[in-house]
Amino acid sequence: MNGRSRKTLLVGSVLLNVFLLGAIAGGAWRWFAVRGEPQAQAAQRVALRFATEELSPERQQQFARTLKSSRREGSQYARDGRDGRREVLDLLAAPQLDRNAIDAALARTRAADSALRAQIESGVVDFAATLTPEERVKFVEGLEKRGQWRLPAQLQKQPQKAASEKNGGQ
Repeated sequence: MNGRSRKTLLVGSVLLNVFLLGAIAGGAWRWFAVRGEPQAQAAQRVALRFATEELSPERQQQFARTLKSSRREGSQYARDGRDGRREVLDLLAAPQLDRNAIDAALARTRAADSALRAQIESGVVDFAATLTPEERVKFVEGLEKRGQWRLPAQLQKQPQKAASEKNGGQ
């Protein structure tokens, strides 16, 4: 090995090590930054199934089973909606645009989507009917933060504001 190839190998090794150290430092910084922010983690959990986070584990499992059952019962509606969207795309890609056929496919897709949503919403209400009034309040707060009932952040109840309202604004 001559001097020039050693020098090239040394420079390459130094560059690789600097790159690896930068990647490790960046990853560590990101991990510590997210780890300390509970809001960042909560923001990632917006699915409807997380609306019961404040309830007992038994109630969470019951809600998960209710959602699964509602989705299973509405699976045909989901298939119809997917098929309708595929049909709309096929019609849009056709050489001749058939507006009436597209409108009819869109109407079928909307009907299927609405039926599926109604099925799931009915399951949510059925679950809520099994809750105590205190559990229902927690469930509603969870629904305000997650799922299709999610409110924008500025309209969500703030914990301090809600506590002061319970104490008569004091």
